[in-house]
Amino acid sequence: MDFRPLHDRVLVRRVESEEKTSGGLIIPETAKEKPQEGEVVSVGEGTRDDSGNRVALDVKAGDRILFGKWSGTEVKLDGQELLIMKESDIMGVLS
Repeated sequence: MDFRPLHDRVLVRRVESEEKTSGGLIIPETAKEKPQEGEVVSVGEGTRDDSGNRVALDVKAGDRILFGKWSGTEVKLDGQELLIMKESDIMGVLS
């Protein structure tokens, strides 16, 4: 895939959620919520400040992140379902 987001946008692949609860119950597909955790696939170059200098993003490709339930726009690239969102939609980076 050859896609680079622009400005402060980030391309994210959702991380699949568990199919069982901690008690061992299997969760059917119809009851699952879309995960709010993902892996950054690629990032834009960043925004520009008032003086015209580029401000780089805090996240990089490969970071695992948490984002809001309704964040981003769903797109399909090379048969993969991905999200494009602004960096401000990202709540944090998991370590």
